Amino acid sequence: MTVVVAGGGIAGLTMALTCHEIGVPVRVFESSRRILPLGVGINLQPNAVRELIDLGLADRLPDIGIATQEWALVGRGGKDIWSEPRGLLAGYRWPQWSVHRGELQLVLLDEVRRRCGPDAVVEAHRLVGYRNTSSGIAVTFEDRTGGGTVDVEADLLIAADGLNSAARRQLLPAEGAPRWGGAMLWRGTAAGPPIRSGASFTLVGNLDQRFVHYPIGPVDPATGLQQQNWLLEMTLDSQQEWDSVAGWNREIDTAAFLPHFTDWVWDWFDVPAFVARAETVWEFPMVDRDPAPTWLDGRMALIGDAAHVMYPVGSNGASQAIVDARVLGAQFVRHGVNPDALSAYEHQLHDEISSLVLRNRGHGPIAILGEIDERCGGYFDDIDDVMPRREIETFMGRYKEAAGFAMEALNAAPRTIPEGARVDRAI
Repeated sequence: MTVVVAGGGIAGLTMALTCHEIGVPVRVFESSRRILPLGVGINLQPNAVRELIDLGLADRLPDIGIATQEWALVGRGGKDIWSEPRGLLAGYRWPQWSVHRGELQLVLLDEVRRRCGPDAVVEAHRLVGYRNTSSGIAVTFEDRTGGGTVDVEADLLIAADGLNSAARRQLLPAEGAPRWGGAMLWRGTAAGPPIRSGASFTLVGNLDQRFVHYPIGPVDPATGLQQQNWLLEMTLDSQQEWDSVAGWNREIDTAAFLPHFTDWVWDWFDVPAFVARAETVWEFPMVDRDPAPTWLDGRMALIGDAAHVMYPVGSNGASQAIVDARVLGAQFVRHGVNPDALSAYEHQLHDEISSLVLRNRGHGPIAILGEIDERCGGYFDDIDDVMPRREIETFMGRYKEAAGFAMEALNAAPRTIPEGARVDRAI
């Protein structure tokens, strides 16, 4: 009864910790030669934070991030369209958490090695393919240190190998490259004085050009500054070809994009001055994939971005990766480590998350910016003169429900995996 996980990112490492919790032997194979704290900030919604707390990680989260207190949409003129409390302040039983993605990955990695053993994660091994057999699954990895290929036998393969998943490519060979809709993201972190609550997620602009900002650490008492994540986005020509190999996640100079934001200055924030302080800036094309007809192939299941990469407009990509792993673990408890558990996992999540992918393609919770822009161009004195609060409130509520973090439903939900649950080896 063994599980092999392809991919040592957030989804794969959460899967490994979940397997350990329920008594299932697991091993993770990661393509990177060494897992490093790469990336920028991410937001973890309460539904995902709940799962990390259930995994015993509550004490580790404060070391790598900050509890989000507010979520705000701001018009191009610098005035609020909508703001609401988040996490505990909103009434959730769990906080929303803003963290550095790479630091979260290292926490998960450390816990996997501590709980599952130092050899539980094998780096420099890239998934090549898999073959279902009469009694299990044969998985082939490329040893990137020069050792050729390695074949591993297991009961199940959980493919958490991301955007360009080899497992998904084998499952859907005609799918092709990720879908680019024409939006480019530039991301980084920089130290700055707190704005708003000091723990606010703030999005300014419209659907074609916007700025996102949130802190990912506490204020340093010596300097009065805190580490803050930022993102600039601009829609380019969606008819251009995008090179998914050369054009993904590359360092770039701010001179390539910052001139488009020179007048993004308000009395409460100066975007160009803040962005210029970043030591490293990354360029990301905003891509997704059409929902897959299935995430399963015999004893193989896709999770995380391999299953449902989506536009990062609702702060739920990493959150859903964590939830995927926990739901799959719950199905192992119910059905055993077998294809029945994979089918139950897919039945529970596939249709709902496929709809969320398409909803995010339609701008998710920020789609309302398009309506605001049509009515006033983003400049107003009082948002109630442009759009009544109840109209905005209804829109936001629908998105939370679709994304799985509507407060009343989440607060009332039982644990995904009951405390102390273990897989019955007789199943």
